[in-house]
Amino acid sequence: MKNLKSIIHYECATSFKYIWLFYAIQYALVGFITMIVGLVMGTFEEVGTNCLEMNSLVYVSILGVLGFKEDFKMLIQHGFTRKYIFIATFSMFCFIAGTMALVDAAVGNMIHYFNDNYSSLYGSIYGYDHLFMNWLWLFLVYILVCSLLYLGILIINKAGKKISLCLGVCFGGIVLLIIALFRYVFSAKTISTVIEFLTKAMGFMNDGRINYLFPTLTFLLLIAVFGSGSYAIIRRTELK
Repeated sequence: MKNLKSIIHYECATSFKYIWLFYAIQYALVGFITMIVGLVMGTFEEVGTNCLEMNSLVYVSILGVLGFKEDFKMLIQHGFTRKYIFIATFSMFCFIAGTMALVDAAVGNMIHYFNDNYSSLYGSIYGYDHLFMNWLWLFLVYILVCSLLYLGILIINKAGKKISLCLGVCFGGIVLLIIALFRYVFSAKTISTVIEFLTKAMGFMNDGRINYLFPTLTFLLLIAVFGSGSYAIIRRTELK
């Protein structure tokens, strides 16, 4: 257990220090662009950008890839088990996702409060009534993105570049097939049923209410699926 705590602390501490650098660069750029464009236009009221959380999604996407690439070799060489490496990596995902979700939720609501023209990612979908759900939704979305890309990089590492390329082509073919089925094969009733299911999975009910439990359960289920797949692969991953 002591080894597990040490590896979790290492993963979280190593990643945590880069969060503030990311936010410093992001808000410095936003402030600079706002100032320049505002001076050119002669007003600052209509200047700005929306959904800054998309930048955080890019950041956690990179984190999901580097979660394996940067540390696996070093940790396995120092005698840590694959189980501990997996737990530590997902602990890091949760820690970083929770921290960034808290910052993004707080800043997004604050900016919207002072500037109605700004829309956060969560606010543009669900509104601004529930700050806790804002944080929880972003938290789960960030972990979901990390989990998906972590699984992807594990598959690429395990299968090799050639097989991974073939798998990528097959995946692209499946996506195109699904699009073709929806466009040319499925009936309007079937498409409507699928769309209704997906909207309910995201919490939008037929009577106009928002059920916040449904998107939470949807994200948790997907995270569990991707996480289980990642663990199954990393258990059989060899050091290369």
